[in-house]
Amino acid sequence: MVQKPYLFDYQSFKYMNNLIQNYKIILEELINTCSHIKTKPQIRVPKLSDLELVALNVTAEYMSINSELQLFRYILKTELEKNRKKRL
Repeated sequence: MVQKPYLFDYQSFKYMNNLIQNYKIILEELINTCSHIKTKPQIRVPKLSDLELVALNVTAEYMSINSELQLFRYILKTELEKNRKKRL
């Protein structure tokens, strides 16, 4: 029996639920396509660059994360948590 080639790699489904991996893939693509866009210098250094913030937003939309609370639950105990502003 001849196997049909698939349009996608079956192994990639294993990682579609991983927020950090999706974020890194989207950020890499944004850096490749939007590297020529420069931002204005700011007095206060932001924790996330504009491209990183856009990548996080696009990743949340891609993964159907509807609220900030749900997004912060995903971010908890990841490398992105250190960039989140915490309220006391």
